[in-house]
Amino acid sequence: MTSSNIILAHGSGGRLSSALIDEVFFPAFNNPILNQAHDGALLTMDSSRLAFSTDSFVVNPCFFPGGNIGDLAVNGTVNDIAMCGAVPQFLSAAFILEEGFAIKDLKIIVKSMAEAARTAQVKVVTGDTKVVERGSGDGIFINTSGLGFINHQQQISPQNVQVGDVVITNGYIGDHGIAILSQREGLSFETTIESDSAALHSLVAAILNASSNIHLLRDPTRGGLAGILNEIAQASQTEVRLKESAIPIRDSVQAACDLLGLDPLIIANEGKLIVIVPQADSEAVLKAMQRHPLGRESAVIGQVLNKNAGKVTLETTIGSLRMVEMPLGEQLPRIC
Repeated sequence: MTSSNIILAHGSGGRLSSALIDEVFFPAFNNPILNQAHDGALLTMDSSRLAFSTDSFVVNPCFFPGGNIGDLAVNGTVNDIAMCGAVPQFLSAAFILEEGFAIKDLKIIVKSMAEAARTAQVKVVTGDTKVVERGSGDGIFINTSGLGFINHQQQISPQNVQVGDVVITNGYIGDHGIAILSQREGLSFETTIESDSAALHSLVAAILNASSNIHLLRDPTRGGLAGILNEIAQASQTEVRLKESAIPIRDSVQAACDLLGLDPLIIANEGKLIVIVPQADSEAVLKAMQRHPLGRESAVIGQVLNKNAGKVTLETTIGSLRMVEMPLGEQLPRIC
């Protein structure tokens, strides 16, 4: 690590986040389940296969176009469970509240969590509440943990990615990060950019029904496409090559990124996933995704090659090739 103290970039989902995990957490908690480095822990109990995950949400501001920290917390953990190929069932919810936080706002947030849980058909079955002194927090932080059941025999893991695989996403990238930024900075655009926060487990079910050979599922949250695909390329020691013209980006999001000097490939998403599947199954998976309400704009955006092992590259619209690096720091802190 390049710093002797924690800085915001350690929470970016980029290189410093990876260094913190590799140098501090993995050595201390070393075990075969943790070392899978999945979106959640894959567990076997008796004859049942389970997925377990936890996540904390510190988004600023806690209300934003398209949602708030409450539904984001539910959807985020539901999605982590779904990326393991599991059906989410149960959640916990823990709240850290700062003295002075408005109870009316807390009620709105909790109500949105309850509605998101009902929509996702999961139950919040346990929780905790702590209050810290004024000035010791930032209004509200939420931690959610989730448990789900794996009802198939597929092995979904970064290590399963193979040369020749196809990379598919379910729609427009960058919406969530730009929605947060516009609210935080008081920016206005011709059209309102809303967060894409959504529970993706029903889309995952459609994907699993379309193919029995799904190699990997991931949701590109912190660090965006660039962050998650670099992790995948390094874990599988392959090259992931993207085609710029195929990546779905709204004109308004692209304009905002151009204005602010941001790369949409590193912007956080909360309702998007990446599917990596063999070429032979890609058409069936793509069609199944496009039939789903959360996948109508699904597109093939890249392929897995054996050229630049551990790297992500982008074929630009002008025909050149550039490296897509793992984000170093945090361009947009407190985004999820």
